[in-house]
Amino acid sequence: MGASSRRARTLQVRKINPATLIGRGQAENIAVEVAQLDCDAVVFDSDLKPRQQRNLEKTIGVKIVDRTALILDVFAHRATTAEGKLQVERAQIEYLLPRLSDLWVEFSRTGGGIGTRGPGETQIEVDRQQLRARLAEIDRRLEHVRSRRSLIRESRKKKDLPTIAIVGYTNAGKSSLLNALSEGGAYVEDKLFATLDPLARRVDLPDSQPVLAIDTVGFMQRLPTRLIAAFRATLEEIREADLLLHVVDLNAPNIPGQILCVEETLEELEVSGKPVITVLNKVDLVGRPGEVVSPDAVVVSTKTGTGLDDLRTQIAARIFRDMREVTVAIPFSQGRLVDLFHREGTVESVEYAPEGTVIKGAIPTRLVAQFRAFELTGNRRSGSP
Repeated sequence: MGASSRRARTLQVRKINPATLIGRGQAENIAVEVAQLDCDAVVFDSDLKPRQQRNLEKTIGVKIVDRTALILDVFAHRATTAEGKLQVERAQIEYLLPRLSDLWVEFSRTGGGIGTRGPGETQIEVDRQQLRARLAEIDRRLEHVRSRRSLIRESRKKKDLPTIAIVGYTNAGKSSLLNALSEGGAYVEDKLFATLDPLARRVDLPDSQPVLAIDTVGFMQRLPTRLIAAFRATLEEIREADLLLHVVDLNAPNIPGQILCVEETLEELEVSGKPVITVLNKVDLVGRPGEVVSPDAVVVSTKTGTGLDDLRTQIAARIFRDMREVTVAIPFSQGRLVDLFHREGTVESVEYAPEGTVIKGAIPTRLVAQFRAFELTGNRRSGSP
């Protein structure tokens, strides 16, 4: 389909048609336009059920692609590492499995009878077995990668190296910010989902305090949860981070909507309680935004360097000065954490219980993740989350 034949249409659907999503008359009108424009595909900005997709293809006469399939296709083109490719393939198989019945529906109607199975029914079972076997193989390979990454994170913790996860809407400038704060090297391009795999770089803060900044996959509105889950590496880095940098594109057409999308996604991932610094990027394109987003936000330009020193100062303040009150029961086998609490935090009281050393006090926010598994709940827990 050439550039001249690309066209977007918004259809008002008063009642969902179980067979085709849109009305039959609307589908027939699209078929007329497809013939006039010589299109070879129609993309629906919505998720379609397998039967709806098949019926639309019969009516319209060309390949029908729904929102999830399109995003998966973009992911497949963006994945560069072995892990990224495996994650995309896994999501594609999960998308395909429930559609096998419709792919073979015509064959399953032929050759069947009482006590017999049609060739389609036999073939779909073979296909399902092959896809499930491939899923199992992908999961085994990904587990090796995750185990290796877990060891790397444990090594960071032992070095007490704080970590920052850079999050935001896709194409907001996360990778550009990582390059601007560090020695560079992150892949940058003006396109959706340019980064699918987490990338870590050392960042030196004022007084030469080092932290590790990690670029993550961008979010977008109505991104299917299972697609987010496919990029578990990104989710793990966000969950383990001591601080989040929420990058907002000041040149975006719908800033409030993009901010809300990121906040809702973080809430779905159960990391909305983490400390966050909002970073308003691309000020060189729009000028000073005032308090358009938040009076506490840091305004920067990764292109000109504006505001980067202020951002480094803010990061240092949040990571090394913010404290959180906790009550933890540290197992006796985790003596390192007891030493860390005494060294980095302030201790209000210490007791010894069957479950371990019970310490009440305050620790830097950046260390909360290391003690989270040992926090006491209910009446014995201090502070607020």
